[in-house]
Amino acid sequence: MEDFESRAIEQALFKPTCWYRYVDDSFVIWSHGQDKLEGFLDHLNNLQERIQFTIETENDGHLPFLDIDIYRQTDGTLGHKVYRKPTHTSLYLQQSSHHHPAHKQSVLTSLIHRGRALCDEDFLPQELEFLTAVLKNNGYNHRKIQRALFPRRSKKSRRLLLSCHTCRTHSVDSAECWPIIILKVWRCLLRKSVTSFHQEKKLWA
Repeated sequence: MEDFESRAIEQALFKPTCWYRYVDDSFVIWSHGQDKLEGFLDHLNNLQERIQFTIETENDGHLPFLDIDIYRQTDGTLGHKVYRKPTHTSLYLQQSSHHHPAHKQSVLTSLIHRGRALCDEDFLPQELEFLTAVLKNNGYNHRKIQRALFPRRSKKSRRLLLSCHTCRTHSVDSAECWPIIILKVWRCLLRKSVTSFHQEKKLWA
């Protein structure tokens, strides 16, 4: 498919500004007008009989691509937020269902992670507010939602973060932090029955 795309764009009389493909969906920016766009589509479909394209253009400045709503801002730049189809029902795994708690927790974490990953700064607060209302409608209590929105680090991760932060902020004494990090790595290897060794004199010379 990459070879087909390269040949198609190279042979085209008018070329797109950009072309990004994920599996069988391509996001294209076209700056040559609607008439030239129809000609470019015919050019693509005439190259290979078994590879045929359809096209969807922006509507009111919005264009859905995968599960992202890409929209045109007033200054001409592109923004992005979560896209939901018109048939979206906002129904998810209910809190009262007899599923494993980990499955229900993943509903909260996955939706919130998707919102943070796909929304720009302008739409992220609106998306998190929408998810809070949706999750409440699916039976999840306020405490669980807040813990998913603002997860607290475990003590182990906080200790590791503190060690790494010390190394970054105190570059002169960074060698003092290496024994702590190596000890953590050694313990992980030990749990996996992996033997390791190091020569202290050569390492710290």
